Amino acid sequence: MPYQPHIPPAPRAIQKGVSLSTLLDVEAIDCLAQNVRFAYRAFDLNGFRDVALRGLEPHKIMERGRHIACALREFLPTSYAEGLEILIGSMADELSSDEEFGMGPFFYLPYGFYIADYGLDPQFNDGRDPFEDSMNGLHELTRRFTAEFAIRPFLINQQERTLAQIHQWTTDTNSHVRRLCSEGSRPKLPWGTRLVSFIRDPTPVIPILEKLKDDSSLYVRRSVANHLGDIAKDHPDQVFDICQSWLHQPVSEERKWVVRHALRHPAKKGIKRALQLRGMAGARTKSH
Repeated sequence: MPYQPHIPPAPRAIQKGVSLSTLLDVEAIDCLAQNVRFAYRAFDLNGFRDVALRGLEPHKIMERGRHIACALREFLPTSYAEGLEILIGSMADELSSDEEFGMGPFFYLPYGFYIADYGLDPQFNDGRDPFEDSMNGLHELTRRFTAEFAIRPFLINQQERTLAQIHQWTTDTNSHVRRLCSEGSRPKLPWGTRLVSFIRDPTPVIPILEKLKDDSSLYVRRSVANHLGDIAKDHPDQVFDICQSWLHQPVSEERKWVVRHALRHPAKKGIKRALQLRGMAGARTKSH
């Protein structure tokens, strides 16, 4: 039978007392090397393995992802676009549109760092603009793992171009791609680089949330709610106005849930307007 790229087995959720770093250990590196070798016969499997494992042990999960990406860069073609094409070819089948990620796809974290670290600068791509290749790589990656961390350097360094691409993706048929539009542009994404520009002024990302607020996937709508919750930490009145406008439109139970979820933290603090809006969205009030 022909070789089929795969990812190592992993738990569906974080396990208490078990470091996430174990998701990128010797087994994962060996599997990654075999997958890349399948797509690129000239790949120095043993050389890559030695470099990837060297100094890996003390690193946490995100640091391991970047460390392994650096090793990939050393053993893939010098052209970023050629290397990225090989990595895309080494990926296993994409997840179904309704399937949420477990822990196994953290195996692809180095792929995201490869795009984020080498996919902005033409010097890594024989002087050619790598932006379109990088956007294609993010699109492929997010259907198997997530590109919410990898897209952030593009939003920081090439905001207008990246936002234009994100707006196109809001109508993608794959829910993982649509979720990336919201989750990748969250200003205070856990584990992700903070998007300082959007923390100061979230106006550029509001149209993205408007497009996705009634998405057919709860997976996407939850991201919209969490994104609004991020914005509310710095701009509560702006979020209250958005939620109020959403509730004054023809409103579904699904959208009411988005509003309730987005305002849960200011409501816990007893902020009057948040409590009022959650009540309009069907939240139960505690009896005294």
